[in-house]
Amino acid sequence: MLHNSVEQQTPLVFLKLGGSLITDKRQPELPRLAVIQQLASEIAKVRAQFPALRLLIGHGSGSYGHVHAKRHGTRDGVHTAEQWLGFAATADAAAQLNRIVVSALLAAGVPAWSIQPSAALHCADGRIVEGHIEQVQGALTRGLVPLVYGDVALDDVRGGTIASTEEIFEWLASQLHPAKLVLAGEVDGIYTADPQLDPTAQRLAELTPAKRQTIAASLGGSHGMDVTGGMASKVQQAMNMVQQNAELEVIICSGLIPGNVQRALGYFEDGAICKVGTRIFGD
Repeated sequence: MLHNSVEQQTPLVFLKLGGSLITDKRQPELPRLAVIQQLASEIAKVRAQFPALRLLIGHGSGSYGHVHAKRHGTRDGVHTAEQWLGFAATADAAAQLNRIVVSALLAAGVPAWSIQPSAALHCADGRIVEGHIEQVQGALTRGLVPLVYGDVALDDVRGGTIASTEEIFEWLASQLHPAKLVLAGEVDGIYTADPQLDPTAQRLAELTPAKRQTIAASLGGSHGMDVTGGMASKVQQAMNMVQQNAELEVIICSGLIPGNVQRALGYFEDGAICKVGTRIFGD
């Protein structure tokens, strides 16, 4: 159970709202406003039910930042004047989507505080080496819900690059040691094949690093534009995190199913096991 008076006993949960969930990635800069509002409502309900919950939210850039990043090759490096203009345009697009998400969370009563990754992250050859740990810790201590997102970042080797939300989460998790990570996207977990292409695909209720290779071939890319990788890279990052933190559990689920995110965030009460999506944990 949660204890309001003892901070070290309260769980820390990371929640990622995928870019394919909150935008139509097949249409440039098209947010799914009804979905965003529904997710904000579910997050507000969980916070009302578990007021001591410490929550960090991140979201992908979807059809906003990925369009500019792909056009200019920002992920692989930024060197020319044209590429730096694309770098700035990518940051602006990501921030526009972030403002939509923040507004929905605030309207639902969630004290979301946006922390701009591009102003704080420092990368070296595509890997985060320095970030906004103090801002995140300070926000959590004060009862705020820090909100980060996939963004551009300066890079010592590449000049500039893209830091995905999963990469930001992976770096923050090494510092903050969350109890749970919820990755909410379009698909309700990990399947034996692509469920959007194969109607016989079966959802895996649980997955561990030891079983990862058995389903590797079924993990493809993203159905829309994604310069940071599809499901395969997201699962690999989740595996890395559970191997680094034996207490961490990762839930990959669909945010399009009403109540899914609410259930995934709240299952920790009395040690209950989450029945939503696919649960990833250490061997």
